[in-house]
Amino acid sequence: DAMKKGKVRKPGRAPRRPRAQRGEEATIDPAFAPVAAAFAKDRDVALGRMFSSSSVLNVRGKIFAMFVKGKFVAKLPRERVDGLVRAGTGAYFDPGHGRLMKEWVALSSARASWVALAKEAHAFVKARRSMEHPG
Repeated sequence: DAMKKGKVRKPGRAPRRPRAQRGEEATIDPAFAPVAAAFAKDRDVALGRMFSSSSVLNVRGKIFAMFVKGKFVAKLPRERVDGLVRAGTGAYFDPGHGRLMKEWVALSSARASWVALAKEAHAFVKARRSMEHPG
């Protein structure tokens, strides 16, 4: 297929997978769709894959929210995650290797708060990214 269009692939390299487009709702878990929709017009936010999930949102390459194994997961300041865990709203995210992630909260219910938490996570990750790469 690539040869027909005149594109030559370097030997030993796998063809690149296309990046998910904003309109590809089929790849987003329906439970996560309202969260993804909240960022549909943000040019800095992209849909990606991680932890066998195609419902992963990142801002300038840094993940801030995702839907993994039936749970909404967001990256927030450690103190905020600690508070959500203490309140019983969420749990520390375990990506599967037994080490709990202190800046990641996982929620299995309370969908009404997912968009708000995703917006909070977006702001946190975007600000942190700006501090790492000013200008």
